[in-house]
Amino acid sequence: MIHRLRNSSHFKFSDFEEKLLMIEEDKIERYIRRKNREIVQAFIKPYYAGIVHAESYHSELGNALGKEHEYLDYIAILNLGTKKISFRTIHDHIDVSEIAGLWGGGGHAKASGCSINEETFQVFVKPAFENEPIRQDACRNQFNIKNTPHGCLYENSHEDLFFIFEKEQGVWAVEVNGIPWKNSFADFAEAEKHIKRHYSAWLSKDEQYVEFLRNNYLQIKKKG
Repeated sequence: MIHRLRNSSHFKFSDFEEKLLMIEEDKIERYIRRKNREIVQAFIKPYYAGIVHAESYHSELGNALGKEHEYLDYIAILNLGTKKISFRTIHDHIDVSEIAGLWGGGGHAKASGCSINEETFQVFVKPAFENEPIRQDACRNQFNIKNTPHGCLYENSHEDLFFIFEKEQGVWAVEVNGIPWKNSFADFAEAEKHIKRHYSAWLSKDEQYVEFLRNNYLQIKKKG
């Protein structure tokens, strides 16, 4: 490969090399999917962080988990073998080098790190073992779809139900267990961010959504 790079003006991978790249990409995707089932959420003032233990693919993992959980400010990746914490963010308003600097580390705005010591163990490692993994949003829905003006349903481990809907143009509202919140949101993303951050909610499956609409319809019929 090095010889071809040096001596060819039009480099191209061989079939065998392309196969190896495909195998590696598939390995990374499977690793990210597994870690996405393990990530936990923690409020580490003043930010909301995702915390996951991983020994490999920190850059790919941080980017993928950051996009999957956009409501989180940054991702902290723990490597207990090397006793290191890697910080990654996809947000322009977050500088993880400042976060790492609080614990004696450093790096760049989007990627930085620090060591695991007694203090960082309490802040980052302990929640990773004590908190439940983030529940994933339902991904095969046909009816309960995000950002739908007529409303979509979320739930959490306390069996609370959150219904997000567009009350009027540019005004999104939330009902919790049938009770409207007083505060409203400028868009769907802000409403979803709030319930995910503060209530660890996830998008319900279609079955729960249909049952929710059915129960609401029956209540309206009774009142009528």
